[in-house]
Amino acid sequence: MRICLLSYRGNPYSGGQGIYIHYLSRALQSLGHEVHVLSGPPYPNVVDGVRIHKLESLNLYESESLRRDLLRIRTPLRFYEFLAVSVGTFPEPFTFSIRAYNRLRALMPQYKFDIIHDNQCLAWGLLLMKRLKIPVVATIHHPIPIDREIDLSQARNPWDRFRLKRWYSFLGMQHRVSKRLDRVITVSRSSAADIQRYFQVPEKALRVVYNGVDTDFFNCDGSVPKKPHSLIMVSSGQGNIKGLPHMLKALHSLKDKAEVKLTIVGTAPPDSQPARLIHEYGLEHTVTFTGAIEREELARLYAAAEIAVSPSLYEGFGFPAAEAMSSGIPVIATSAGALPEVVGKDGETCILVPPAEPDALAAAIKRLLNDQPLRKRLGEAGRKRVYQNFSWKQAARKTIAVYEELL
Repeated sequence: MRICLLSYRGNPYSGGQGIYIHYLSRALQSLGHEVHVLSGPPYPNVVDGVRIHKLESLNLYESESLRRDLLRIRTPLRFYEFLAVSVGTFPEPFTFSIRAYNRLRALMPQYKFDIIHDNQCLAWGLLLMKRLKIPVVATIHHPIPIDREIDLSQARNPWDRFRLKRWYSFLGMQHRVSKRLDRVITVSRSSAADIQRYFQVPEKALRVVYNGVDTDFFNCDGSVPKKPHSLIMVSSGQGNIKGLPHMLKALHSLKDKAEVKLTIVGTAPPDSQPARLIHEYGLEHTVTFTGAIEREELARLYAAAEIAVSPSLYEGFGFPAAEAMSSGIPVIATSAGALPEVVGKDGETCILVPPAEPDALAAAIKRLLNDQPLRKRLGEAGRKRVYQNFSWKQAARKTIAVYEELL
């Protein structure tokens, strides 16, 4: 089968969508299929045998020079992209989808694709692709209206609420496009229910295919020494949906009760809410941000930690929790979204706490830090659960089955 994967941002170490495109393309190729990836920057790393087609983008969110951006505007689409970013909206999914459609039309004489598989772009260009008489499938990791609700609930003033509503204006497009696709794949039963609720995708078009975990890479071979009293969590952006403010509040309540060192995989700009809370709570010597790191360093940090924490307010799947379990370290997670589907039963393979409850989170951290046998038991049980349930080869086979339904 000749498969075309679309990803408007593809770097495998910048978020769950990047991890997905990296490993799914590799697993599909290993099953003998011809895999092409159309991606905008930052571009994915793909294995030998997977062909990548790099699409242009102004990439204005990482630009520092307005003058340089103006010099790059040579087409109507670039002009639209520049104006849309200038007024505070998020045009990347739309502009990528149009560029991908144009590239697919150019590739058609050379390649006849059997399937087009979008990675949560969900933009108008996908409907244009249906005119090419090729089935179009999309993966929705989770419906972004949930992020919007969480961000709006934590906005500090009316101006912040206005800016957020304007930035999330692309959601109307995603709602309309997702209902018109041939199939929608999602990565958990929790996400499937939410996609029906927020996007009204009919149940007959939805398929659940769990993500995999690279259990060979994220392992527990004991080669990295543990750091005493160490916690690790993975955050992104302002950290609201990942529950970072609640994590910091939990650490604040533990300051005089337990010795704790937290490593946060991510960044916190000086004017961000996490940075302000760290200063307010006096956690400067307790919390360390890694900044952007490669996956080799991420694996080392997991292996060195005693406990992984996933205090998210919502997860469509929860790669950090699954990767930590694969690394053999015990996980404390909230019962939000799909996390219970991934981490398993409280007390058997993990510790579960309610979301947005710092006191419960602090109690679980203190309990686990003081109970080495429990940490060992949960770490071993968690590794076994991931190994048995979350395989990329299995995910690829089930994805192929969705394609075959349409062919």
